[in-house]
Amino acid sequence: MQQPIEDATRSRHVALALLILVYTLNFLDRQILSILKEPIAADLHLSDTDLGLLGGFAFALFYSVLAIPAAWLADRFSRVWIITAGLFLWSLFTALCGMATGFAVLFVARMGVGVGEAGGVAPAYSLIADYFPPRSQARALAIYSFGIPIGSAAGVLFGGLVANAVDWRFAFLAIGAFGVLLAPAFRLLVRDPPRQASAAAPQLGLAAVARLAASKSTFWLLAIGCGCSSLVAYGLMYWLPTFLARTLHMDIVARSQLFAAVLFFGGIAGMGAGGWLGDRLGARGKRAYALIPAVAFLASAPLYALAILARTPLETFLLLLLPYAFSLVWLGPVLTAVQHLAPAGSRSTMSALFLLVNNLIGLGLGPYFFGRLADALAPVYAADSIKVAFLCGLGFYLVAAVLLYCASRRVARDWVE
Repeated sequence: MQQPIEDATRSRHVALALLILVYTLNFLDRQILSILKEPIAADLHLSDTDLGLLGGFAFALFYSVLAIPAAWLADRFSRVWIITAGLFLWSLFTALCGMATGFAVLFVARMGVGVGEAGGVAPAYSLIADYFPPRSQARALAIYSFGIPIGSAAGVLFGGLVANAVDWRFAFLAIGAFGVLLAPAFRLLVRDPPRQASAAAPQLGLAAVARLAASKSTFWLLAIGCGCSSLVAYGLMYWLPTFLARTLHMDIVARSQLFAAVLFFGGIAGMGAGGWLGDRLGARGKRAYALIPAVAFLASAPLYALAILARTPLETFLLLLLPYAFSLVWLGPVLTAVQHLAPAGSRSTMSALFLLVNNLIGLGLGPYFFGRLADALAPVYAADSIKVAFLCGLGFYLVAAVLLYCASRRVARDWVE
């Protein structure tokens, strides 16, 4: 009996490692645009509003909407095949970004990246929920989410160094080519585990899962609350390199190094802490899955304000680490709670519905909101307009904290084992 147990353990760890690698590439492709905005804007003559559309709406529209049919397919067919196809598509369109000759072409290419990435996340959540037992799911989902800081940091650092040594186009081409080559290897090495659905947990159709989500106040409080936090997080992380360039006058290599360090160290700390706290405190009561991020969001706003008002690169770096970590604590606990708002056979679809709301608010509006606000403030604040826009946007964290607190009072009632 020992050998099958060891094989199962090894299989789940190999699968998790490869899922992290794919998720890393997902965020690398997504985040690389943030560090390359300035050379792209100079080359293609783009405004802050244009750049905000490229970083938010162009990607988020198809990414969020197409995640629903992709998740519906993942609840019925091979999740590994769906992730493989998504990886191939988003990598191909990332390479095409490097061939853009104007705003329209780059906008369409970023939409294509969103189309591919729509098939990457919800099926992965479902795979992890079937690979790992409930007592360790929050940690497994948090570890999977390490792909966010690793990929974001790698995208920023790689993009900055390559743009400085060659040009911004080569950075997109190289990353896209790597993903295209990774896709078949992922398909060969990861298997689809048996689903944990049972006769008591039937597989529901898309309409049924949507009605189930709509009927649960916990779903809306979690999705809209985390969407508000994501609006700030995506907006800040997309525009932080611009802030470092305009306010602190850092060159592209220096700002890529500082930004990558914040993304990596702060992200790993925040996600790891969230997963550990979720498993530890969630075992005592389901309220913890929402209370943990509520407290973290409440702490994020004033700490980010201190970092934005810092006067030197070193002060900015040190003061950014803690609020960035707090801003990502929610991933492990909230994703675990979302997995348990539907029967096991419908988890991908429930996750995709959550991501639809979260990403349309956070990813769709965040980069555009800060870019548009910075353009509006520019006549008064000039180069500091992006800094003032940051300070104005931090209020969304307070809204997120209130909504997550309200969710904590309802999550136990809506929980499905």
